[in-house]
Amino acid sequence: MSRILPVLAVVLAIVVLWYAAAVKMNAAWVYDQAARAGEPAPAFSQLVRLTMNQDRPVLPAPHQVITELANSTLGMKISSKRSLVYHGWITISATLLGFAMGTGLGILLAVGIIHNRAMDMSVMPWAIASQTIPILAIAPMIIVVMNSLGVQGLIPKAIISAFLSFFPVLVGMVKGLRSPDQMQLDLLSTYNANGAQVFWGLRLPASMPYLFTSLKVGIAASLVGAIVGEMPTGAVAGLGARLLSGSYYGQTVQIWAALFAAALVAASLVGIVGIIERRTLKRMGMAR
Repeated sequence: MSRILPVLAVVLAIVVLWYAAAVKMNAAWVYDQAARAGEPAPAFSQLVRLTMNQDRPVLPAPHQVITELANSTLGMKISSKRSLVYHGWITISATLLGFAMGTGLGILLAVGIIHNRAMDMSVMPWAIASQTIPILAIAPMIIVVMNSLGVQGLIPKAIISAFLSFFPVLVGMVKGLRSPDQMQLDLLSTYNANGAQVFWGLRLPASMPYLFTSLKVGIAASLVGAIVGEMPTGAVAGLGARLLSGSYYGQTVQIWAALFAAALVAASLVGIVGIIERRTLKRMGMAR
């Protein structure tokens, strides 16, 4: 209970500030409508009521977002093109494929960096430099190149996801593979252990906590990549497509509902990785 109360207090404070901001930002429309009708400015209680249920508010109230989120997930068939479950699954598919690609690439590069000084001196600087490129700039380039090769749909979005997710995995894995101290390495050396035995028996087990920490960051970044990948293509499906359509038609409630859906998906994916982490480390004797 002592852990839940601080979280609830923060959530309550956010909700109160959100409602206050909604009243403030949506009040201009109410005043404008009153002026057009030649009526006096509404009283504060009436102002609050009128700003809480606008069709196209500048800032939707929390209850509007929750209602739209519930209607878009539970209030319609999963196969409906308006269902956030339908759009979410399309984005999750690209996310998971990109995450798998990025994780595999990050681990392979980390292993190469650990065992090859030339790769350490060359690959890591390029990997760091790649993350300085804005994803909004490189995403359309990837889409155009893949389209010219006849590749469309899931793969281009997955490549963008992999581009964002491989770096945290690479950095975390390099740190983890280098975490054994010299005394442990010297001990295995006295047993005449070769490089493969040192890797599988010491370096890889020692890297697991670092790997899972980076995987949590990587899967969230992969989701961002999948959503960004849906935007420059004019996609008709996916959470990115919902954000685009809401922006085109001024449906701010739809935009916020899609954002909350993306946040829930990210939290769920990170939670799943956390569950796998606890079970894996427990079996390895690294956690209780």
